[in-house]
Amino acid sequence: MATIKDVARTAGVSYTTVSHVLNHTRPVSDDARARVLAAVESLAYVPSALARSLKSKTTGSIGLIIPNNTNPYFSEVARGIEDSCYAAGYSVILCNSDDDPAKQRDYLNVLLTKRCDGLIVATLAQTDGELLRKMKVPTVLLDRAPKDMAIDLVAVDNAAGGALAAAHLLGLGRRRIACIGGPQDIAISRERIGGLRQTLLDAGVELPEALLAYADFTSAGGYLAARNLLALPQAPDAIFCCNDLMAIGALRAAAERGIAVPEALAVVGFDDIDLAQFVHPTLTSVAQNTRRLGQITAECLLQRIATPDRPLQRISIAPELHIRDSTVKS
Repeated sequence: MATIKDVARTAGVSYTTVSHVLNHTRPVSDDARARVLAAVESLAYVPSALARSLKSKTTGSIGLIIPNNTNPYFSEVARGIEDSCYAAGYSVILCNSDDDPAKQRDYLNVLLTKRCDGLIVATLAQTDGELLRKMKVPTVLLDRAPKDMAIDLVAVDNAAGGALAAAHLLGLGRRRIACIGGPQDIAISRERIGGLRQTLLDAGVELPEALLAYADFTSAGGYLAARNLLALPQAPDAIFCCNDLMAIGALRAAAERGIAVPEALAVVGFDDIDLAQFVHPTLTSVAQNTRRLGQITAECLLQRIATPDRPLQRISIAPELHIRDSTVKS
């Protein structure tokens, strides 16, 4: 790989002259500029990002850690983040933690050693929060934040989303409503279940433990959980799933048992990923507008980078219910 000294030697100038031409830091004669640019092109010279970062104390990079990049929700959010960061002149380094605290901690250390200008992290353990506090890197959390941690957060109102699903199902006359939550240690799942449960209770309808199942936010997990629920002697007439992938799995389980959706069973998901509009029947879902969520998160971080001492931001985004054929035939 060519160096700045190679360019200087080829152009017949000093390497400081090459630096001035490339960085526009001092006037250079037209002849010297032309020779430098010709040498850069002939050698395919690329300026060292490391050298520039050491001088400017910035790297033009943003670190992004998400739990699962195969989940369309996170891939769509990541796209919104990347679009906004790219428009602002930043590149994004994407890391997938697999919801593994040890792996997340390793990636945090990697991104910190790369001197990223800022970080966006979806799901964060308390101990990792302490690490970020010590390193003082501009950071925005997405969806979840450790308790009592003063850090910018962008999140959907998950309890409100669960309440929207419950109100919709109750309005359809459903009374034996089941729920498939995510892993029990995940706060957003608990919040969605809580919103559903409270709205049901307000209407005099309980969510019995027999109708509450847990899975791993995957289609396979939702399929297995729904299969067990639908095999109960008193099967549910509706299922609320805490994400769309699990809801898609539930639709598969219903189809295998010959249960008509939505006539005998209504199914509601959460996230409104693009795929929700293309499964059969199309999926009613609590929508987060994932691309917009990513854009808002990126904008929050860029503001923090530009103004480190700005007031703390806790942005809560209201969800919407998008009604489709899995609950109401169009």
